[in-house]
Amino acid sequence: MIVKATKQDAEKILEIQKQAYKREAITYNNNQIAPLIETVEQVRKDLETKVIFKAVRNDEIIGSVRGFVENETCYVERLMVSPSHQGKGIGKKLMGSLENYFSHCKRFDLYTGSKSVYNIRFYQSLGYKQYKTEMIRENINFVFLEKINEDSVEAKK
Repeated sequence: MIVKATKQDAEKILEIQKQAYKREAITYNNNQIAPLIETVEQVRKDLETKVIFKAVRNDEIIGSVRGFVENETCYVERLMVSPSHQGKGIGKKLMGSLENYFSHCKRFDLYTGSKSVYNIRFYQSLGYKQYKTEMIRENINFVFLEKINEDSVEAKK
């Protein structure tokens, strides 16, 4: 089940985030990547300023994704699924819920590390296309991907 997260979920979301992003830390040989050093307070702040969905199975949070809107673009952040639940379509459901919630947006935008081949393939399978690569922090090249929301574009014609 995919539902909106609440402030009470902050600690569990952070716990799953740290589990899910360990693979990224290994890939980049860097334990100081943003998702691993984020604090519960930062997650709570995001819960106030962004929409966060959580995936729940048997009353346990097993995944999450964040999004916010700026200039008719939904920026997607921190898609994560607990390692023991990956590969079961949960990430796809989380992305679908976020995209549906922000269906009024003209486009969706996100980024992931350039060495994160699995992530890039996953986003491409959802219709995202790479439009640039840039080093923005942590000495990591990030691949930026976007998805044009054809329904929103067509509705405005």
